[in-house]
Amino acid sequence: MTIRDWTIDGLPSDNFSVENAIITFNTSRWPLYIDPQGQANKWIKTMGKKTEKGIKVMKFSDNNYLKQLEAAIQFGLTVLIENVGVELDPAIEPVLQKQIIVKGQNKSIKLGENVIPYSDDFNFYISTKLRNPHYLPEVSTKVTLLNFMITYEGLTD
Repeated sequence: MTIRDWTIDGLPSDNFSVENAIITFNTSRWPLYIDPQGQANKWIKTMGKKTEKGIKVMKFSDNNYLKQLEAAIQFGLTVLIENVGVELDPAIEPVLQKQIIVKGQNKSIKLGENVIPYSDDFNFYISTKLRNPHYLPEVSTKVTLLNFMITYEGLTD
């Protein structure tokens, strides 16, 4: 039923895409999609729109993306940062490493100079349109790299 819901939301129904989706929801690290055709972006955006709080789509080039990210973390929104290059902004390092501070029942995270409340409902996705990015090992250990290149089976579907 879950896989069917994903395909309704725009995930190609080929095995390669379904396996990527399963990894997305079963990994402990945030996913970084290698997505030159925009399939993962479309799928994540459609799923995000169906949630109660919606989805916040941003780019590193946006002027106030860090403020938007802080608000999303605090209020438990879903965030998609799209069109990233081979280097990620160092400001999101605490988010990537899930450096959550727990004091009693309260959770918080330090983002830049600010310590903000952390909501367990927060979801974070990153995507790149680069076909063959060469990420440094430091980046590869902080995210789950998922290749969403289109397959022949997905094209025929």
